[in-house]
Parts: sequence; C-alpha cells; structure tokens
Amino acid sequence: MPFQLPEYRHPDFSQEHFAKAPDAAWSAAPQDGVAPEGFHSTSMYPEYFKVNGEWRLAQESRMDSCVVLAADGSLAVTEPRSLKKGDRVILGRTERGEEGIYLHAGGFAAAEQAMEDQFVFRQGRSRETSYARDYDELISLLRHEKECGNVLWVMGPAFAFDAGARQAMQLLVENGYVHGVLAGNALATHDLEAALLHTALGQDIYTQRSQPNGHYNHLDICNRVRACGSIPQFIEEYGLDDGIMCSCVKKGVPFVLAGSIRDDGPLPEVIGDVYAAAAAMRGLVKKATTVICMATMLHTIATGNMTPSFRVLADGTVRPLYLYAVDADEFVVNKLLDRGSLCATTMVTNVQDFITHVARGLGLAAPQPR
Repeated sequence: MPFQLPEYRHPDFSQEHFAKAPDAAWSAAPQDGVAPEGFHSTSMYPEYFKVNGEWRLAQESRMDSCVVLAADGSLAVTEPRSLKKGDRVILGRTERGEEGIYLHAGGFAAAEQAMEDQFVFRQGRSRETSYARDYDELISLLRHEKECGNVLWVMGPAFAFDAGARQAMQLLVENGYVHGVLAGNALATHDLEAALLHTALGQDIYTQRSQPNGHYNHLDICNRVRACGSIPQFIEEYGLDDGIMCSCVKKGVPFVLAGSIRDDGPLPEVIGDVYAAAAAMRGLVKKATTVICMATMLHTIATGNMTPSFRVLADGTVRPLYLYAVDADEFVVNKLLDRGSLCATTMVTNVQDFITHVARGLGLAAPQPR
C-alpha cells in the first residue's frame, strides 16, 4: 500500500478562549546575544502566536529557541545567542492561549482507540521490542520520501567497520534514498580508510582482524586527504569508487562533518567551530522531512534538538517530520526521548544489521564482497 501522510488538523481558533486571548507580548532584546527576561522558549511542536488579532504559526521551530516578531508581523525562530539588540522577542511562559501563545502537540494524532485492558505488555521500547512493523513503516516512508521528501541520515562511525553496512549505505545513496548526511570526522575518516586500505581503525572490514601496524592507517588517511586539500580531490587522485563518502561525492549528496575535541587530523571538511558546525547542520535539517539517526549519541541529541516535529511545505501544507533514532544501547535512544524529542521513533538494534535490513526491504541488491 502506498505511503500516506497523516492529515494535519489545525487548531480551531474560532473558540471563545482563543478569540478573547490577547496578542502575544514582546520586548526588545537588550543587547546582542541576550534575550529579555520572560522570553518564550520554543519546542519541536507547532506553536502559534497571536499577532494583530491573528493566530500565526512559527514555521521553522526547534527546541530551546526564541521567537522574533518582525515589523511585517512574520515570525522567526532563532537561538538566543543569535539575537540582535532591539529584536522584538516574544514573551510568555504559558502555552494554552492565555498569553497569545498556543502549543499544538496533537495536530497529527490519530483518533484515540479505547483499550479495554488497563495493563498491557510492550508499551515501551527496548531490545525485547518487535520492530517488524517499524521496519515496514520506515521502508514505505522511504519510498515516499525518495520522490516527495528529503531524507537526512545522521551517522556514527560504526558503519565504516563493516563491509556489508558500508555497501548497503552506498546502495541507499546511489538509489536516491539519501538527500543529506550529518556525521563527524571518524565516520568519514574510517570510511575513506576502508575505501583505500580495506580497514577501519586498522581492522579488516571483511574479517575484522587487526592488521600489522594498522593503527597508523586512519592517521595516514587523514594526512593524505589533508595533502590533497579535500575529500573529493582525495577520492579523485586515489581512484576510489566505494563506500559512503565516495557515493555522496559522486551523487552530489551534501554532507556536514562536525568536529570534536578528540579528532585526529582532522579531515579538511570537518568544521571545528561548534556553533558554525551547528549552523551547517541546521542548514540540512531545514530541508529534511525525515531524519534517521544511527549509532551516535551526541549527534543524535544535537540533531533532535534542532529538528521540529513538523514541516510547512511551499503550498502551506503542514506535514509531519519523521525522526528515527537507532542504537544498540537503550540508554542512547531513551536519552533522546528524555531530552524532549517525544515524537521520535526509537529502535534498539545493531545499526549494521539495521541498514542491511532496510536495503533489502527496499529491494536493493544484496551487497557483494569486493
């Protein structure tokens, strides 16, 4: 059955308490990077603000940010550090309309189904959960998004350590299921190490056996890429043709590599300034309609914090933004939920198994050893 987006139900602002609500208050930012006292902090859910008697949706919302009211009545969501002195910042700490602010968390919710039993098993998400339905829904979603959406993949380095996982991800890129990649220095370095030397952190990606002096391999890769000046130039000069980074470069898929204090090298494209990296990540998040985070706690939480639960399309249609978190550790996926991304679908499984399962479900050829 073809995937169908759920219909968004707008709030009924004709109700009396909405009609009688005041316009949202605002106050000027006292200085660059400082919000006025009592500023309103946003969430990942749709939020409406009453401006000149009209309820308006802040279209680019994300967690823990401010809402700036422009002179023309439009609303912009921005981090407090990016505020400019004099920006008109929305004030208010309630979200039910009484201060001209309304948070609409149930816009995509299906009609509630009553359950006779008050106690049931399998309400949570753990390694004992069956994810068969989640896989079916994700595969159907990906087929839809390939034609109608934008899929952003957030990846830790675990993919680079297994030949099958690398090739499965390469197939997804080559077949149009990847529109952007967020990662760090490690994923790119070890993937390029695998492409050139067939190792990752010195271990053979086919046998997982450590190679003599293999601990130098990733350092040599960083050094060679830096000597070439860029990842695309390294791929060209060394004639590489497999793996995640190669397929992204050759298919023109944008990627952002956010730096870490422990990075080796790093590769030339790695962004060392954390705020510049966050801005670059957000540039891809703003285009995404589905985000899939795999085996990276910090990148997953960072991406979850900047990802809303909805997206407003060019024609004004409001659709859900799907967020998945996949990790072998229950703590990691639950940490995302604890941070407030309650709209995420979490799957506790090995990401190498996950990606090969997804590739097979999409009918892509099984990866072949090189």
